[in-house]
Amino acid sequence: MEYTYESNRIEGNTLTLQETALIVGEGVTIGGKSMAEHLEAINHAQAIEFIKEIASAGIEITERTVKEIHAIILHGINREQAGRYRNVPVMIAGSRHIPPQPYLIAPRMENFMLEYRQLEADGAHPVLIAAYLHDELVRIHPFIDGHGRTSRLLMNLYLLSKGYTITVLKGDNGAKQAYYAALEASHVENDREPFNLLVATAVKNSLGDYLRIIEG
Repeated sequence: MEYTYESNRIEGNTLTLQETALIVGEGVTIGGKSMAEHLEAINHAQAIEFIKEIASAGIEITERTVKEIHAIILHGINREQAGRYRNVPVMIAGSRHIPPQPYLIAPRMENFMLEYRQLEADGAHPVLIAAYLHDELVRIHPFIDGHGRTSRLLMNLYLLSKGYTITVLKGDNGAKQAYYAALEASHVENDREPFNLLVATAVKNSLGDYLRIIEG
C-alpha cells in the first residue's frame, strides 16, 4: 500500500496513505478526490499483483510485459493509449532531455530489451539491472503518459524475480527532486551513477524495513 501511495505521489496524486488504503482495500470513494486519482490507486495495486504473478512464474521480461504493465496503469483513464506506443512527439516538463521521435520508438525498445539481456549475460548485479530497466524506459519515453509508474513497476518486477523485496521510491518533495535530478543526469549528461546509487540505497532501505518487520 505504501508503494502504491508513494509511486502515485511522485506523479502528483493527492491521496493520502490512509485514503489510498481505503480505496484499494475497502472500495471506499473519497469525497473531493477525482475519479482519475481513485483509478490510479486501484490500477497501481492491481499492477503490483500482476508483477508478483509474473515474477513468481519466472516469465521472461519482454516488450509485451512492459505494454501489459502500462495497460493496467492507464486502465479506465486513457483507453486509447493504454499499452500502446505513442505516435506523436513528446516533451518532458522541466527536463532538457528530448525523447526520441515516434518512428524511433520500436527500434529503441527492441534495442532496450537486447541491452537488458546482455547485462544479464555479462553478470551485472541485479540491482544495477533493475535500475537500468527503470532508467532506460523513462529515457525512451515510449508512451503518452504513465512512464514513471510503469518504469518503477518494471524495476520492481525484476527485483522480485531475483529474490529482492519491493523497493519504494519516496514521493516527498526532497526525495522527488533527488529522483528527477538523478534521471536528468543520466539522460542529459549520460551519467548513470547518481540514479544507480539512488536505486541501490532505496533497495537497501526497503530490505532493512522488511528485516525489522520480521525481527519484530
